[in-house]
Amino acid sequence: MWAWLRHAVIRGHQRRGEAVADDETVVPEIGPVEGPVWVAWREGSLTRAKELETLCDWLRIRYPQKSDEVLASAIESHLTAAREAAWVKDLQPSRRFRRFRIFRNGPLIERARSNLDAAEAQLLNLAPPDYILGQMPSLLSHVQRHLPPADSRRQEFERIAQELGIKDADHPLLHNTKDLTPTKDQQLEIVEKRRGAIVSIFRGASSAGLREHVRLRSFRNVVVVTTVLMTVLTIGVALTGYFRPTLIPLCFAPEESGIATVVCPTAQSEPFVPLEGEPPPDADAPPVDIDEVIEATASPQDLIVVELVGLTAAAIAAAAAIRRIRGSSERYGLPVALAALKLPTGAITAFLGLLLMRGQFVPGLSALDTSAQILAWALVFGYAQQLFTRLVDQQGQTVLDNVRGADRPKDSAEPAA
Repeated sequence: MWAWLRHAVIRGHQRRGEAVADDETVVPEIGPVEGPVWVAWREGSLTRAKELETLCDWLRIRYPQKSDEVLASAIESHLTAAREAAWVKDLQPSRRFRRFRIFRNGPLIERARSNLDAAEAQLLNLAPPDYILGQMPSLLSHVQRHLPPADSRRQEFERIAQELGIKDADHPLLHNTKDLTPTKDQQLEIVEKRRGAIVSIFRGASSAGLREHVRLRSFRNVVVVTTVLMTVLTIGVALTGYFRPTLIPLCFAPEESGIATVVCPTAQSEPFVPLEGEPPPDADAPPVDIDEVIEATASPQDLIVVELVGLTAAAIAAAAAIRRIRGSSERYGLPVALAALKLPTGAITAFLGLLLMRGQFVPGLSALDTSAQILAWALVFGYAQQLFTRLVDQQGQTVLDNVRGADRPKDSAEPAA
């Protein structure tokens, strides 16, 4: 029975000096929803925890049972754990850097989700058959969303739904049951008989959904770490060019009729006669070593300007790719991480592309004539990062599609570019 609940409420009335009659219906006090908090998933966890708590109290009053104390206590423990995760409770025992909550975000989300899923499963164990019968369409949708069609658990759940006469237009049931619609009493009997299978399959679907989110977060973390490393590499290249302009000069020396000119991204030299070449007959200036001219012409800002142009081109590519990115209700911000990856990648591809051209890797493009041409090719190579990051975008969209949320389209759309 729910005598302990009534006793707790009576004691609360007595502490306030209020009398309670023996035949009076005792209604537990429903406290406010905790919060607000500053993170969206924590708000959702607190809301869901209060909803499940209220359902548990309502079921215990509406359908009292003799052995519901154990399940009610378990539900309360799970909801307490979910609320502690939402409030970012200190670690027990504490660890170093515990104040850096960003590093705890993933474990806290898993703690909140897993405990809320466990509380919901225990609530189904506590609930009467008619409550479960009313929830069967939602439970069926949940199972079909997270378990693949070939999964034996999903097929078993669909058989149970078929026995109950629950139809789903998007996922046809296994047999034709037009003439086998059960009565209400038969439905309740089936639910009570198959309660264990219903709850266990529902819990399995919830666990599968949690694993989908774990894979999504893992992929997002890989993208973020790669973006950070690419950014560090970009900054390192820029600093190298700033302090040692002649170490990796992106300068070209087009030559015509024995007269050469050193062209760098931000400057170019006066025409001169190369020391290694054959001077023209009418040349009145002495031959000059081309390395000396490059050293005099190269500027500390050359690599910085090239990377900035490549980054700008990558930003344009990221903006253009937005039109193909589908929105997602997932909290991990994977589309933003994918867009951020393009920026340092564009800077690096602009630098490497010009480096390949300077090394005469591309026939016919080994000697650019002006600084404007160098920057134009930096723009092209910066935008060309899309050839590499497109594959990452496609994989990211695949991972998002595997998180089978309610907002996921039925048919796969074109991957994000």
